[in-house]
Amino acid sequence: MTRVKEYRFPVAVEWKGGPLTIATIDGKPDLPVATPPEFGSGVEGVWSPEDMLVASAATCYAVTLSAIARRRDIALASMRVAGVGHLGPRDDGRFGFTSIELDVDVETETAEAVEATEEAVLNALWAATDTDGRDGRIVRALPREPVLELLREQ
Repeated sequence: MTRVKEYRFPVAVEWKGGPLTIATIDGKPDLPVATPPEFGSGVEGVWSPEDMLVASAATCYAVTLSAIARRRDIALASMRVAGVGHLGPRDDGRFGFTSIELDVDVETETAEAVEATEEAVLNALWAATDTDGRDGRIVRALPREPVLELLREQ
């Protein structure tokens, strides 16, 4: 019988005035977070929620790939994941994230790392589920067969 694990990650955010907040987690350094300067009233040099979302996607990809490589006994020489979040008008007419691009550079002495990378990408694609949002908005998960067909064309 498989046991499902559950974890909690509590975070507290305190408003400091204007666009600035401080995110805190017990036992970790505080993190100032503010509206990005691109929005006109942001704070230079401070992480924004948009930065954090893109960093979360890139970091999740990197640690997932690292775990897959470790399970397959593949020694990674280096890995760099660069992410770019795209914000603009969405299909519902609202402004928000439309996509997150990840550019991955992995170095190893074996071809197995390519397989591990492909496995990590596919695992991430298939792990996604439909998400219900506010005002009845639904973001659909990627359809498996059309995505596989696109991958076969590559």
